[in-house]
Amino acid sequence: MAFDVERMLRLWTDPLPDVATVAAAAFGELYADPVTVNGSPLAASDLVVRARAMQSALEQPEREVLAVADAGDSVALAFRLAGRHVGALDTPAGRLPPTGQRIEIRIIDVLTLSDGLITAIWMVADWLPAFAAAGALRLPVDETA
Repeated sequence: MAFDVERMLRLWTDPLPDVATVAAAAFGELYADPVTVNGSPLAASDLVVRARAMQSALEQPEREVLAVADAGDSVALAFRLAGRHVGALDTPAGRLPPTGQRIEIRIIDVLTLSDGLITAIWMVADWLPAFAAAGALRLPVDETA
């Protein structure tokens, strides 16, 4: 049976149950507890905190699966998340304050599966469009031109 990518993405974009233990249990249906993300173990409760932060950062989130390669015990997934940036967004470069602008983040996840659960994730994201929409990028001015 193929891994349910849409179900996984809904955890990150659709509202989670208000009760933290219920939300963590929803993650526990797809993720090991803990799950290793880019080499660091994260508990289900950590995933809930991260998902809530993403959900509060993007208004009317859109998700689009671009490609999936399912090898049974590993799944490579390329997708994009987009929406109006209405809440603080944690990025590798620091916290990006809300801009009200539409932003897009392109992401590649490589999931390791064991007994149907995600046990490890290697993730890389393209934050450039989000930084550009926030006005956080500036190209150097060529003074010689």
